Amino acid sequence: MVHVSEFHPGKNLSHSTTSKVLLLCLIVFLLPVIYLFFANSSSTPWLNFKFYVDNINQGKKCNMFKGKWIPSRQEPYYTNATCFGIHDQQNCMKFGRPDREFLKWRWKPDNCELPPFDAKCFLEIARGKSLAFVGDSLGRNQMESLFCLLSSVSNPEYVFHKTNKFISWLFRDYNFTLASFWAPHLVKTIDAGPNGPTYNRLMKVYLDKADDSWETEIETFDYVILSAGRWFYGPQIFYENDEVIGCHECKRDNIEKLSMFYGYRRVFRTTFGTLMRLERFKGVIILNTLSPPHFENGEWNKGGNCNRTKPFLKKVKGLDGGDLEMYLTQIDELRIAQREGRKKGVKFWLLDATAAMLMRPDGHPNHYGHWPHENVTIADCVHWCMPGPVDTWNEFLLQMLRMYDS
Repeated sequence: MVHVSEFHPGKNLSHSTTSKVLLLCLIVFLLPVIYLFFANSSSTPWLNFKFYVDNINQGKKCNMFKGKWIPSRQEPYYTNATCFGIHDQQNCMKFGRPDREFLKWRWKPDNCELPPFDAKCFLEIARGKSLAFVGDSLGRNQMESLFCLLSSVSNPEYVFHKTNKFISWLFRDYNFTLASFWAPHLVKTIDAGPNGPTYNRLMKVYLDKADDSWETEIETFDYVILSAGRWFYGPQIFYENDEVIGCHECKRDNIEKLSMFYGYRRVFRTTFGTLMRLERFKGVIILNTLSPPHFENGEWNKGGNCNRTKPFLKKVKGLDGGDLEMYLTQIDELRIAQREGRKKGVKFWLLDATAAMLMRPDGHPNHYGHWPHENVTIADCVHWCMPGPVDTWNEFLLQMLRMYDS
C-alpha cells in the first residue's frame, strides 16, 4: 500500500483555468521570437532545440544553450524560507553565505530570449504525467530545484517507498509525479571497500547491468532525465558478464588497467539500451550533460575552494582533460542511441547546460553547505546553491517541453 502525506502548503490551480494557462504559456513562448522578428531586419532568429550539438549559423538560428550571463533585477524564484525541500548541502543561505551577487544574473542565449520559469505553465504541460531524475547528486540538485519551483503553486505530497534510493512526490492538483532515483553510476554497483574513505572508495561497477533501483520502476515514467559524471573519477573494478575485465585506479597488479572513459561509455550504452528495451517504456530520455566543478587554489582534497562572487562575463576557458572527454563521450553515445531510438519510436533530448555552468564559478556552496563548527574541511565546488544558477537548468527544461510537448 502506498502512503501519502502532505509535504507543505502551496497554491492550487483549478481545472477550469487549464486552457487559459496553456494560452499564456504559448504567448510567453512566442513573445521573444516576435520581438526578434521585428528587431532583426537581416533574418529571423528561431529557437533551435535539436537534441544534438550542431555548429549554429549565428543570425539564422538560436541555440538556447549558447549565450552569456547578464545582470538581472529578477528576484529568486524561492528562498530557503519558502521552500523546505532544499538539501542542506545546497542550502547556502541557511548556512550564512554573506553575498547575494550570484543571484543577480540570468542566462541570455545568443539571438533569442530564455523566458523566466513559469510553474503553472510547466504543470499544465506535465498534467497527468511523470518525470524521474536518475543518477547522481547533481541530478538530485536539479530535481530539488524543480521541486521548489513547482511547490510555489501546488502542494507536493510525499509518497512513501520501501527504499531510500527511490523518492517521489505527487502534485495532486495536476496528477503530476516528480521522482528521483539514486544511482550515481547508473548501473549496478557494489562497495568493494566499505571501510575505505568516503570520498575515494573502491567500487565494483557492473557495466552491462542497469541499477535495479530504477530499472524495475521506470517503465511508466513519461520523462527520464539522466545525470552521471563525477563518481567515475574514483577507483573502480569493471565487470561484464559477472567477470572482472579491468579496473581504474584500483591498485591491483593482477587486473588489467582500463581508463574510466571505457567504463563511462559502456555505462551510457547500457543505460540507453536498457530504456529502449523496456517493453512498456514510451517516455522521453533526456541527457543532462556534465556539470563542471570550479576548484581553485588547490585540488578538491588539497585545499581547493570556489570563493568567486561573480560569473565569468566571457569565456575564459573550455572543458579540458577528463571532463572534456566525458562530455564528448556523453554526446557521442546519445547520438548513437538517438539513431537506434528513432527505429523504435523512443525520443532522446539533450539538456546541454555545460557551457552555461562553466561560466558560474560563483554558484557553488563552497563552505556554506554546513555550520562552521562542523569542521568540514573540503569545499563543495561541485554542487550548486539553491536558489542559484541551477534553476536555469529547469528554465531550459521548460522550454524543451514547450517546444516538443505543449
